Amino acid sequence: MSGPTMRALLPSAEGPKLAQAPRPEPGPGQVLVRVRAAPLNRADLAMLRGASHGTVGGKGAPLGLEWAGEIAALGEGVSGWKIGDQVMSAGGGGFAEYALGHSALIHAIPEGLDFARAAAMPVAIQTMHDAITTHGALAAGQSVLILGASSGVGLMGLQIARELGAGLVIGTSSSPDKAARLPQFGADVVVSTSEPGWVEAVLAATDGKGVDLVVDMLAGPLFNDTLRATKIGGRIVNVGRMAGERGEVDFDLHSMRRITYVGVTFRTRSGREVIELVGKARAALAPALAAGRLTIPVDACFDLADAPAAFAKMSANRHFGKIVLTID
Repeated sequence: MSGPTMRALLPSAEGPKLAQAPRPEPGPGQVLVRVRAAPLNRADLAMLRGASHGTVGGKGAPLGLEWAGEIAALGEGVSGWKIGDQVMSAGGGGFAEYALGHSALIHAIPEGLDFARAAAMPVAIQTMHDAITTHGALAAGQSVLILGASSGVGLMGLQIARELGAGLVIGTSSSPDKAARLPQFGADVVVSTSEPGWVEAVLAATDGKGVDLVVDMLAGPLFNDTLRATKIGGRIVNVGRMAGERGEVDFDLHSMRRITYVGVTFRTRSGREVIELVGKARAALAPALAAGRLTIPVDACFDLADAPAAFAKMSANRHFGKIVLTID
C-alpha cells in the first residue's frame, strides 16, 4: 500500500475489521477531516456485510455515514473554511481516522457541543427537516405523529416538529422506558404501537380526526393502522422500515381517507439535490442548533478498536439515542 495510510473500520464476513487503508486526499470543493467521533446508524448493519448505501460504502470501503472532527486539509476552490475548523457532516467513511467532506455539506460545530454529540446530528437533521417540511409540508399549528420516535432520527423529528411550530407532537415507542423519555424531546403525547389501542389513542388526542402529518420510521404490518391514524387529506412520509419492508395495503382505506403517501431517501438524490436540501435545513435550523435546542443523547461511546461491541449493542436495539465510536 503506497502513500499515507490511516486506521479504518472495514466490512468483513467476520464483522467490523480494523485495518490500514489509504488516507484520502481532498479534491476540488472537498475538505479532509481528522475524524474524532462517528455514530452508528442502522444502515451500518447492512453495510457491515459489504452492501452499499446509495453511493456510499461497498466492499473494501470504510464504514460510517456521518462524523465530526477538525479540518486537516482543503481542496482546490474551497472558501469559507480553514484548517483547524471543527465541523460535522453526513458523509461516507466516518469510521476512520480521516474522511472527506464536501464544503457545501459540512456544518460548523456550535460552541459547547463536543465531538460525540455533534457527530450524532447531521443525518438526523437533514433527514427530518426534509421529511417534515419538503415532503411533509408542515404548517404551523398542525399535528405530527413520529412513528419510531425513540430512535436517534425520531428524537430529532420530535424536536424539529416543535421548532417549526407544530401544534401537537405525538411520539411512539414500544419500550416503556424509552417512551417515558420522549416528553423531554418535545412529545406532547406518547403512545405504544405494541398496544392494540394505539390508533384510538392518537384519534383521542386529535378530537377523532387523526394527525395532519405522520413521519413513519416503522412501516411493515403497521401501515394500515397508520392510515387510520392519519387525518382525511393528511400526509404520510415514509423514512424507515424498522417494522418490516413488506406489508398488506388497504387501498380502499387509503383512497377513502385521501392520504398522500411519500417515500423519501437521500440515496437516490443527485449531489446537487442533496446540497440544496442540506442548505434549506441549515437555514431553517441553524439558530436552534446554535442555541442548543436540538440535541440527540449519546447512549454509549466505544473506541474504534471496540467496534464489534458497538455493533452488538446496535443489533440488540436497547439503546436510546446514538452509539458513537471515538477516534483518538
